[in-house]
Amino acid sequence: MNDKKITVIGAGLGGLMLARVLDLHGIAATVYEADSSPDIRAQGGMLDIHEADGQFALREAGLFERFLELVHPGGQQTRVMDMHGTLLFDEPDDGTGARPEVPRGELRRILLESLSSDKVLWGHKLSSARPLGDGRHELTFANGGTVTTDLLVGADGAWSRVRPLLSNAKPIYVGTSFVETYLTEADTRHKASANAVGGGSLMAVAHGKGILAHREPDGVLHAYVALVKPKDWIDATDFSDRASATARVAAEFDGWDPALRALVTDAETAPVLRALHRLPDDHRWERILGVTLLGDAAHLMVPSGEGANLAMIDGAELGKAIVNCDGDFEKALMSFEEKMFARSAAAAADATQLLDVLFGPDTPQSLLEFFASYQPTSPGL
Repeated sequence: MNDKKITVIGAGLGGLMLARVLDLHGIAATVYEADSSPDIRAQGGMLDIHEADGQFALREAGLFERFLELVHPGGQQTRVMDMHGTLLFDEPDDGTGARPEVPRGELRRILLESLSSDKVLWGHKLSSARPLGDGRHELTFANGGTVTTDLLVGADGAWSRVRPLLSNAKPIYVGTSFVETYLTEADTRHKASANAVGGGSLMAVAHGKGILAHREPDGVLHAYVALVKPKDWIDATDFSDRASATARVAAEFDGWDPALRALVTDAETAPVLRALHRLPDDHRWERILGVTLLGDAAHLMVPSGEGANLAMIDGAELGKAIVNCDGDFEKALMSFEEKMFARSAAAAADATQLLDVLFGPDTPQSLLEFFASYQPTSPGL
């Protein structure tokens, strides 16, 4: 197997996890990333890492102890409020570590640090991938570079450039968008909002809208303001104009509790649009020699607390399958995909249903019933 080249497109959690597991077993893989450096853009907010998938993968990668150092104390607390700020549900952090919260950027950092610098090549945006036969592919990058590979793994996210080799599926807008906001030094500058969010996550929901907020380290409140809106409403909002975009989003929350509304109106950064897209819940493909997908490239779904966990277990399980395949990549890919398809289809169906639980006509009662039915292992958001 040592003379076979393994190429991973995308240095997210899934791609890095795959490279790390292979590296532990003496199998070389090269990760190509479009970003020019690891710090060129923010890596997102807090992630709850679950025992059965994300934590399992980190153990396989030999990084579990380092992961524990990243855990945000108290971050497992989960609260639900209605639009008036009435506290309807408050599950404290019980300290069990079943789904601890960690910063996504820090989790990515420990994966990067576990690999030698020559394993991740920055500034390599994939332009095209051309089959050469017998499972080999020629890759061309925007910087003019080319490489041939015996195994190609697309870990390049929602708008994967590897996916078209396997599937005609394209992400579709689900009718809901998040608008990302931040408050800093919240415990001194935004006390009411900080008290509402508590120590972990808050879901303040109503029909067609909501504010989902997380407490991050150093007194940061990170909110995803959810709006069930058609694409033309989103397109008509100029998010390059901070003041007008903030005003238009805030208008949707007239009459809400001031501490909740302040997560929109008092934001200290420009609002960032995150229009939610997904692939079909049961997305799969026929086996094509020498190429596969993992993470969002394979099973993009709406946020449910599962995406990062699925990406990491995808990477770990694909790595193990390659380690155990005696050089037969097709055997490894068949084994990996069979498990991944089943796992991701179930998670995607649950994620799609969760949107209605959160923002449908019966919320917040539907959300309270959801948590009651999943105690004590309800996923965070």
